[in-house]
Amino acid sequence: MERQELAEAIKRRAQELGFDLVGITGAEPSVFAEEYRDWVLRGYAGEMEYLTRNLHRRLDPRELLPDARSILVVGMNYYTDAEEGPGTPADADPQRAQFARYARGDDYHDVMVARLRELLAFLKAEAGEGAEGRVYVDTGPLLEREVARRAGLGWFGKNTMLINTRRGSYFFLGEILTNVALPVDEPARGGCGTCTRCLDACPTGAIVAPFQIDARRCLSYLTIELKGSIPEELRPAIAASGNRVFGCDICQEVCPFNQRRSVATDEPAFQPREVTRNPRLVDLLRMSEEEFREKFKGSPVKRAKRRGLLRNAAVALAASDDPEAEAALERAVADDPEPLVREHAAWALQRIQERKEPLAKEGSPINLFR
Repeated sequence: MERQELAEAIKRRAQELGFDLVGITGAEPSVFAEEYRDWVLRGYAGEMEYLTRNLHRRLDPRELLPDARSILVVGMNYYTDAEEGPGTPADADPQRAQFARYARGDDYHDVMVARLRELLAFLKAEAGEGAEGRVYVDTGPLLEREVARRAGLGWFGKNTMLINTRRGSYFFLGEILTNVALPVDEPARGGCGTCTRCLDACPTGAIVAPFQIDARRCLSYLTIELKGSIPEELRPAIAASGNRVFGCDICQEVCPFNQRRSVATDEPAFQPREVTRNPRLVDLLRMSEEEFREKFKGSPVKRAKRRGLLRNAAVALAASDDPEAEAALERAVADDPEPLVREHAAWALQRIQERKEPLAKEGSPINLFR
């Protein structure tokens, strides 16, 4: 089979497997090695040590597969209907939590890896003897956004997301690194122009400059990747963001390409579970370990573990108007088995009590005669 014919057959098979975008690029070293090293040196990776280890492997695909010739890159739409979350933080219900759209259904790793392995089997069968490859979905040392841009799937937005001009940025990425030489696609071209909506909307100022994020300030990092205490000065941003207790979509929600061109996926695996449809914060805070495991089995939310999710819910309750918030926090302070949850519940409880003090004073007889 001719290489062009093989590439077209692989792309057709990828689409049959449910991948919305597909492209091919070469297995060359990254052209952003200097920028990536500078990002790491600035400390912007925070505690995500996996992003700072063995940089030479992350910057050159041939370190992963010595005879690599091509990278097949796929994108899978995970956008679900906007009714499952408000358009802006100001529209959010202060009593309810929000989960990032990517985490509302099943774990995308499980969904995509299985299909990429099936696609790899197809590639090997069609390419013939000697064809090999390796599958990656977000877990290997590969600069996915860069290879996706080179393969024509999208271009970099100022929020650092990969944006497809026709479909927006709600896509999971996956790759097959192979020793089969395939014709490459043209890199994607596009841009944000003068738009700065994502920079302006970020509640913590994590987008420190166009195309550059300090992960240590990003709500996705704070609510998922950070395993310890959330810095006190950043805690109020969780409530101000609309109670984003696992991840954050704000920089995507305000993006014009998403507002105008995102299309809801019909992939069953990515449809929201009941527990991720804006649950009450107090219900999350009351969740036992057994309940957490049951409700989030096979979900990306497992990454934060129960203690991380309840830590985040406690922080969000600091600004809640739920009449049950104070009692739920008091119970967490007294009885929760996790020190991390107790610490953040105590902080939130103090914030609620401080907020109530001025109201009590305003209702006193002295203040009535002002």
